[in-house]
Amino acid sequence: MTFTVRCAALVLGGLIAAGAAQAQDATAEGIAKYREMLQDGNPAELFEMKGEELWKQKRGPKNVSLEQCDLGKGPGVIAGAFVEMPRFFKDTGRVQDLETRIITCMSTLQGFNAAEIEKTPFGRGEMANVTALATYVATASKGMRFNLPQSNAQEKMMYEAGKRIFFTRGGTHDFSCASCHGESDKRIRLQDLPNLTKNPGDGIGFAAWPAYRVSNAQMWGMQLRLNDCFRQQRFPEPKFGSDATIALGVYMGVNAKTAESIVPAIKR
Repeated sequence: MTFTVRCAALVLGGLIAAGAAQAQDATAEGIAKYREMLQDGNPAELFEMKGEELWKQKRGPKNVSLEQCDLGKGPGVIAGAFVEMPRFFKDTGRVQDLETRIITCMSTLQGFNAAEIEKTPFGRGEMANVTALATYVATASKGMRFNLPQSNAQEKMMYEAGKRIFFTRGGTHDFSCASCHGESDKRIRLQDLPNLTKNPGDGIGFAAWPAYRVSNAQMWGMQLRLNDCFRQQRFPEPKFGSDATIALGVYMGVNAKTAESIVPAIKR
């Protein structure tokens, strides 16, 4: 290859690379504008309103509201609770995320059957109410920074268990959580894939759920998000509130320290 041909090849390669970079920037800008348009009039607000109504309404066999529910900051305090969960609760003797803790309150305060709620499919019956309640509670911490506690031995153990689960490969596709969320600057179709292993965390990842899914017009909490991730990995889908999902929540939540909660978010 002559010197002239080599120079021409280098120039052409540079132009192609520059063009690809410009195209990528244009795509990223377009996606950002698309998300901004979706955020205007986010239907999640309807779920938040429903959740607030359910929180204050006297319901269940005991005909009591959830206004004395303790989410870790004292009875009835919701502001700041979401950004410190999952966390250990002495009364249950276990680490709980927001959704499982809400069901505990529905059981102890209102008299609902927790086991029956946990067996209810996502989006139906009292499980749909749990999602609305979680949306309401989480929204009260919008703009606050995640700071999950790690002072309790069970909290530390769940973090380590979540880390192992996050990197464990399996299923017919030999995937792990890290296959999609273990590196930065990855995307599938129009959806950014946040790196959930780094600290400070990414606000469009763990810090964005509950979120409204435009593609199926549903409100998703973290339990459903994780359940669907297992399904896409071709893993057996976990039971609601299982130790595996709680542990993953602890791992991602601790890694999200200092990330700003943007709940209720809107997703593709």
